[in-house]
Order: sequence, then C-alpha cells, then structure tokens
Amino acid sequence: MKIDISKYLKDKYKQPGGPNVFPGPVVTISRELGCPSKMLAQILTDKLNLHTNYDKKIPWRYISKEILEESARELGVDNAEIQYVFEYKQHGPLEDLLLSYSRKFYKTDRKIRNTISRVIRNFAEEGNSIIIGRGGVAITRDIPKSFHVHLEAPLNWRALRTSEKHNMNIEEAKKYCIEIDKKRAQFRDYFEGKGTDYTRFDVKFNCMTLGQDEIADIIISCMKVRNLI
Repeated sequence: MKIDISKYLKDKYKQPGGPNVFPGPVVTISRELGCPSKMLAQILTDKLNLHTNYDKKIPWRYISKEILEESARELGVDNAEIQYVFEYKQHGPLEDLLLSYSRKFYKTDRKIRNTISRVIRNFAEEGNSIIIGRGGVAITRDIPKSFHVHLEAPLNWRALRTSEKHNMNIEEAKKYCIEIDKKRAQFRDYFEGKGTDYTRFDVKFNCMTLGQDEIADIIISCMKVRNLI
C-alpha cells in the first residue's frame, strides 16, 4: 500500500480545531572525532539569534550536557551513574543482570538510552534547538522542520588535533579517532536500526577546509531555503 508521507505528517501534527503545527525547528550536529562541534554550535546559535526572528518564547540554544542532566533527572539518578552511556560504553546482558541484583534502583542500558531518546525528542519538539551528537539525527529525522549536519575531516588532520588535546602520539590518536567514530556510529544504529539508510545527513562539511563561521553561514542559508527560519 502506497503511503502519502506528506499527508501522514500533517495528520500526525494537526491540532484539533486549529492549524497544522509542526514541532521544531531543530538542527542536529554529528561529527567525526577531532571536529569542533561545540564551537560551531555556539557560533551558529549566536548567528541565528542575531539575524533571524524566532516566533517562540525561547531563543535558539544548543543542547549538549543538558541531555545528560535531564536524562539523569528523569531516571532519578546522579549524572555519574549514566555517564558511561554518554562515553559510548555499555554493559553486557550478564553484567546488567548482576548489577540489577546488587543495586536497588539500577537502570539498564536500554532504559537509559530510551530515556536519552525521549529527552532529545522533547528538546527538538520545543524548537529553536541545536542538538549535538547523541544520535540526534536518528531520533529527530521524521520532524519536517529539521536539518541534519555532519562534520568530517581527513584522519591525519583529526589525529593531530586529538593528539594535542589528549597528549597522545599521532598513531595512538589515529586509533582513538577510528575507535570513537565506530562507537558513535553504533550508538546511532541503536536508534535508527542497523542496516538502514533513512537517517542520512542533509549536508557534510570538511572542517579542514572550511572555517566555523563559513559552515554556520552555509547552514543558515540552507535553513532559509528550506523555510526553517
């Protein structure tokens, strides 16, 4: 049976007795390790608030550490107890079972990740949000007023930045970049379903050749073309 996606989305977000109201707008930023996502997010936030008119009570803001804080609050635990998930680590089934017996209010990896998804979705639907990482593209892709960015660069360039930040030699930094990039991809797979290609990014930027201001300006231009701002 053929599905009219446009009609489905309009019906999904239509308010009874009122106009169609879509959640968003939201921008997600994903990156390869070594690319400066927070720097870009701050520049983009400032530019959007300076040059665009937002029709909601909240200004544009970027969301990063707030995801951890709000997820922990909803789960009723300290930030430190779920930090490992944000570091792309996970417990095995046996470890989950043992910990559930040893801790009264133990939260499984699945519950933590599902809470993260719900928190990100809430921020996205509020609108005027820039979500950094955490599988944001997979969680918000179905929102019509969304735009999805991926930052990349040659491995040697990223390894040099990573080696300086973490006091590693270049070869160690290369391996670390590859390892973290793989874990981030696996984290996205959890939300989008492994083997699917529905959550492709809208644009990709080479951080070695493009400056942060240039990337932010291009994103804003794309958002204007897409009538997101």
